[in-house]
Amino acid sequence: MRETAADLRQLQDLLDRSQDLAGPHLREMLSRVRWLTAKEVCARLCGINLLSLATVTSRGRPLVGPVDGIFFRGAFHFGSSYDSVRIGHIRRRPWVSATYVPEENLAVTVRGEASMLDMRADENSDLREQVLNIYTPKYGPEWEVFLDANAYVRINANRMLTFHRVQGLHHPFLGDTTSLAERPVVPMTVHNRLDVFTGVRPPNSGWRLNAA
Repeated sequence: MRETAADLRQLQDLLDRSQDLAGPHLREMLSRVRWLTAKEVCARLCGINLLSLATVTSRGRPLVGPVDGIFFRGAFHFGSSYDSVRIGHIRRRPWVSATYVPEENLAVTVRGEASMLDMRADENSDLREQVLNIYTPKYGPEWEVFLDANAYVRINANRMLTFHRVQGLHHPFLGDTTSLAERPVVPMTVHNRLDVFTGVRPPNSGWRLNAA
């Protein structure tokens, strides 16, 4: 955890503001006891966090893909090729959204604007050191060449939503969450459409995604 006291204050302000602006449905689903504090967020987002990153196409449609997210100084960062589709989107339309969901008991979602970083600049030396400390043990010292050959991006979030399941806490629809993990899950079926339902289905809980 490399965040300073000022970073933590700024992150906590973002979390509080995001909760204050949440709609009634989100407030009902995510009571304050299910939201992480700034310190808890930083403690849980160590190392590589696989993000589902959404960028915006020229037609205003979301395009989602996975990226390795590094949470540093209160913000997510990720790398990609300069000629990748997502970097092309970000150069023209910097608005992004990203979600980290390692398992059903934790979720962190951010949205905001992405900014390109110069990883050789002195102002990013601490981030560069952190990234190398994470990747070099996995891929060897030659990974630094890869870092310098590709784009690196920071998500400047204006919203951050967090969720963690407290065992034994009563859920407004699902009841006691202690036994939730033991309940059967309805498998997803993909044909010409994607139908997704939760394992225990309250009224109006299902949705359908029609493939383009």
